[in-house]
Amino acid sequence: MIHGNPVDRPPRPEAVTGAMKKVYSSDNYFLVGHLRQLLENNHIKCIAKNEFLLGGAGELPPTECWPELWVAEDFQYDKARELVEGFLASADNGGSPWHCPACGEHSEAQFTACWSCGAERPLPID
Repeated sequence: MIHGNPVDRPPRPEAVTGAMKKVYSSDNYFLVGHLRQLLENNHIKCIAKNEFLLGGAGELPPTECWPELWVAEDFQYDKARELVEGFLASADNGGSPWHCPACGEHSEAQFTACWSCGAERPLPID
């Protein structure tokens, strides 16, 4: 039997900060992973939970087994929601062609960054 010393273990994500907020949950593991990358690329500290719990579906309610994305810092929650909602809105409507705000280059709907200069596609305006 292997016994670990609690001092040698990294802190649990919950122990790092006191106020985490759930920003998104889905049965699509890949979508949660993509959104995690989106937030991390925007310097928002986040944690994925239930990544390996899908095998428990059936014994547990399925929605309780879905992967979840949590923001580690309370002050970053609003920005995280804005990014997640913006991404989901652009994915839902299929998007439309757009012009790069930096160089003016025309890009097709499926691109999230300008192929010419690398600038990110602006979020849709409601």
